[in-house]
Amino acid sequence: MDPLLPAKLKEPVSRYLVLLDRWSRTHALTSLEREERFEELILDSTVLLPFLKDVPAGGAVADFGTGMGVPAVVLALARPDLTIYALDKATKKIAFVKQAAMELGLANLRPLAGRAEDLAPLGAQVGVAKAVGPLDLLMGWWDRHGEPGATFLALKGAQVEVPAGVSVERHAYRLPTRGERCMVVMRRV
Repeated sequence: MDPLLPAKLKEPVSRYLVLLDRWSRTHALTSLEREERFEELILDSTVLLPFLKDVPAGGAVADFGTGMGVPAVVLALARPDLTIYALDKATKKIAFVKQAAMELGLANLRPLAGRAEDLAPLGAQVGVAKAVGPLDLLMGWWDRHGEPGATFLALKGAQVEVPAGVSVERHAYRLPTRGERCMVVMRRV
């Protein structure tokens, strides 16, 4: 599994990174250095794209702990036919995601500020998270916001602990300079 940015996303992703840089100077949105952001935020998010191919148009994806809209922005750019919910409890980060959605013309990106356990259930077909909490916490949120039996995709480091009652497929991949990673596909059993 190799991360690869589709050609049609290069220009809007560049605009997103310029906006992130501008906001980060004032609001300290990320501690990543500018030269690390493409690989760590964008390229890493692209490994999710093949796993969304079976989600029908009109479906919904929930991104938990989206931060600056990662991977939500990449998913919204790649699949304008889906509703992409970007959830985070940090209001300044959600304010940035709202601005990014407006400037990039992403009508399908729906930023939501609040704790996942407090927000109204979303009924999403796929859940995603990048480097957010342990898998059992993520599955608890997913039980609230996902359709029964729906898939949850977690971008993690090379080592992950699997919670009880969950079927897991691991998909290893490597970022060019950031090293080994694992995308975990989970479903309740």
